[in-house]
Amino acid sequence: MDPQRYEATPFGEARRTIGSHGYVAYFPAPIPRAVELPASTTRLLADAEASLGRLAGVGRFVPNPNLLVRPYLLREALSSTRIEGTRATMGEVFEIDASGEAPNADVEEVIAYVDALVWGLEQLAILPLGARLIRGMHHRLMAGVRGRDRTPGELRTTQNWIGAPDSTIETAEFVPPPPQELPSLLTDWERFANADVEMPLLVQNALLHSQFETVHPFVDGNGRLGRLLLVFFLIARGRLPAPLLYLSSYLERDRQRYYHALQSIRETGDAVPWLELFLTAVDTQASDAVSRAERIVELRERYRQAAATMGTTNGLALVDLVCENPLVTTRLVEERLGVSRPTAVRLLRQLEERGVLSEGRSGIRGQRRYVARALMAAVTEEGAGERR
Repeated sequence: MDPQRYEATPFGEARRTIGSHGYVAYFPAPIPRAVELPASTTRLLADAEASLGRLAGVGRFVPNPNLLVRPYLLREALSSTRIEGTRATMGEVFEIDASGEAPNADVEEVIAYVDALVWGLEQLAILPLGARLIRGMHHRLMAGVRGRDRTPGELRTTQNWIGAPDSTIETAEFVPPPPQELPSLLTDWERFANADVEMPLLVQNALLHSQFETVHPFVDGNGRLGRLLLVFFLIARGRLPAPLLYLSSYLERDRQRYYHALQSIRETGDAVPWLELFLTAVDTQASDAVSRAERIVELRERYRQAAATMGTTNGLALVDLVCENPLVTTRLVEERLGVSRPTAVRLLRQLEERGVLSEGRSGIRGQRRYVARALMAAVTEEGAGERR
């Protein structure tokens, strides 16, 4: 790491560690409790706050908010893991759920991301947002997937660095703080995360993320966990009723700008590029989530009207299942609705006759799959309702 690129700023400084085998690393300062915002950032903050408020309202007043949670959470998980190099799609996740087939390594990482967030939200009732909770979430994020041999849930005890695959600690683009610095840095992170500081909550959120990525407290999985904590923080502080915001979709599209913005804080102490990128992402993705919610709710009502003509309450139950997983099989219907196979087949065909479902491609064992194509498009299409 080239120390000439790093200025000493309120966010930290680069310096050589002591000892005969010393190396240059970045030593973060405690998170600043005040940041001066230029007019351009203040305008973006107002837009982001307004869009976030509209999304929170949707989450509170939609008849069945769980209708939105799973598709939205999957969008976040997919985009965040794609930043790290996976290539899973939402359709593949729905297919795994419907068929019961074993997931591939990429889908496993998506499932683990969702599990980590769901577990973390459950623990908020008994744990503060801090190191213990984060370690538990990291354990679930990494256990059973690629990287499971890299101490899931344990803070690193060795030095890591960021750079090209063939880089060394000397040639790396960025070297996080040595492991002995982690306890005090994470204590400060926890205090800041739970404090009512004199700054807007979204700015606080952005600074928590940049500090987490700078500290890089785990051997692996820091990027995924750091992005997961962005929406987690908004739920923990009561700004969102559920994980309805998928910021990683935006960050994935602008990943180089994302990396450069975080790096500019370390090198020059300039947080504005990251703050403005983050606020634009919140504004854009919250607006997109509201637009998708309107489409999804409209489709659900249309499907429920169709199911009402089937003469059985199982029809409405099947619609709710379809809204959670737009790709279904007889196996999934049997399992989730507690009906026999002949009943499951009959229900699926009735919804097909009413235009809700259409038969998709067969599974690897010839298993029939039914798809709610309009709903699938609403939850998977890129750019629906997004503003750039």
